[in-house]
Amino acid sequence: QNWENFDNGSVKIDQVIYVERDSQKGIVLGKGGRTIKEIGQHVRLELQDILGCPVHIKIFVKAQSNWAERSENYSLMGLNFPV
Repeated sequence: QNWENFDNGSVKIDQVIYVERDSQKGIVLGKGGRTIKEIGQHVRLELQDILGCPVHIKIFVKAQSNWAERSENYSLMGLNFPV
């Protein structure tokens, strides 16, 4: 969603994970936010290895009905819309 480079060489990334319904947000977040925290830690470490700089990442979980049926969502990720 958003990428910002800082003068100290670090990068801040804001990313959204979309789910179909509000009831699914809890699955991604996990009890006490444990699952999303773990996802964020793994992503941060992997991106730091790839980019070679400190990475600060914020992950948001949003419900958007029928997001998986919108071809533009796939295009934004560089993917082809499934037929």
